[in-house]
Amino acid sequence: MFIDTHCHLDASEFDSDRMQVAEAAWSANVRGIVIPAVEVANFATVRNLAAQVKGGAYALGIHPLYVSRAQDADLDTLRQAVSEAMGDPRFVAIGEIGLDFFVPEIASGEPRKRQEYFYDAQLAIAAEFDLPVLLHVRRSQDILLKYLRRRTSVRGGIAHAFNGSAQQAHAFVERGFALGLGGAMTYPRALQIRRHAVDIDLDHLVLETDAPDIPPAWLYAPHRRNSSDQLPRIAQVLAQLRGQSVHDVAVGTTAAARRVLPRLAI
Repeated sequence: MFIDTHCHLDASEFDSDRMQVAEAAWSANVRGIVIPAVEVANFATVRNLAAQVKGGAYALGIHPLYVSRAQDADLDTLRQAVSEAMGDPRFVAIGEIGLDFFVPEIASGEPRKRQEYFYDAQLAIAAEFDLPVLLHVRRSQDILLKYLRRRTSVRGGIAHAFNGSAQQAHAFVERGFALGLGGAMTYPRALQIRRHAVDIDLDHLVLETDAPDIPPAWLYAPHRRNSSDQLPRIAQVLAQLRGQSVHDVAVGTTAAARRVLPRLAI
């Protein structure tokens, strides 16, 4: 079986066939789908959707690309929502949180400070409730790690769509993180990601789609939508790169997902 550790199933791209997409994933032996929130406005949406989907799970957090429209009070709302969700077995992490320095408009000055403020505050909430985090890692690896070094009580989690250096990869692994591998790994020119896929122990790798985004190579075209049922084929690519069987990759990545997301009841 497979676990999609990062899927935005609540996205508008799935409005016309959301439950059919979830059923297709189940039929493809994807037995878990983690749906992360991106802002306060979709907390209830991801919670309710996780309850409707077979193997559904969810995370609560404020995404760095949504910080610009967030209020400081949203952090209080998040903390209250997390407190209430602790009794829900489908709730597994704080996320999606992190930093995005790829977008020029928010990579410096006050917008960057705002991102860092929200990131650190959400790490504090994760530490308070002893929860893992789902990290958005986009040209921000060293700064993310800087804050993690300060907050040593954060229990780890997943570095989603990781594309940093080998040194950075090992730094995340040493702090209890698994690296999320998905569609980007399927492109032959993604040399750094493919090196991580081979060099990092399978114990520290998890599968993800980031659906509807980051489509694998066989779906790449304008407006081609990614979905969780692509995960077994993504796993085949990982197996080929590592010279292992798909069965071993499925078992290893599922075990890694359960380890870094200990509340995952799948």
